[in-house]
Amino acid sequence: MSGPHDFDFFHGAWEAHHRRRTDFLAPDSDWEEFTSTSRCWALFDGAANIDEIDMPHLGSKGLTLRLFDPRARTWSLSWSSSRTGTLFPPVTGRFEGGRGEFYGDDTLDDENVRVRFVWSGMSETFARWEQAFSRDGGTTWLTNWIMEFRRPSGTTAG
Repeated sequence: MSGPHDFDFFHGAWEAHHRRRTDFLAPDSDWEEFTSTSRCWALFDGAANIDEIDMPHLGSKGLTLRLFDPRARTWSLSWSSSRTGTLFPPVTGRFEGGRGEFYGDDTLDDENVRVRFVWSGMSETFARWEQAFSRDGGTTWLTNWIMEFRRPSGTTAG
């Protein structure tokens, strides 16, 4: 069952390898790859956190705010880009069996999409995040962004 310390693994500094589709909605689009750096800080004694990711390849930074709802035992994850300065609609969900799944609704190029974030493989030194979009309400999914996080040499969680 999900709890307020599910994201403790992510606190601290990370280096990320990205693979993302050049067109998030096109299954035959090319993939681009690049690296970034990230840092996550705990808030509310672990029941919230915020991270900033620096992606020079894209010429932007991103921020995620994660909040744990103790009544529903779910997390809400809200993303923002330095390009827009606004929060995208949140995805909500929980961790079960070492995997976190989070769902929400958004629009891309004026088209409604269902969004899924998946966190897996979490440890003190590694984590994997995937984003997928669905145009049919969640019946089928197109994975369009994958990040694999690794700790920089000489750093630990925290």
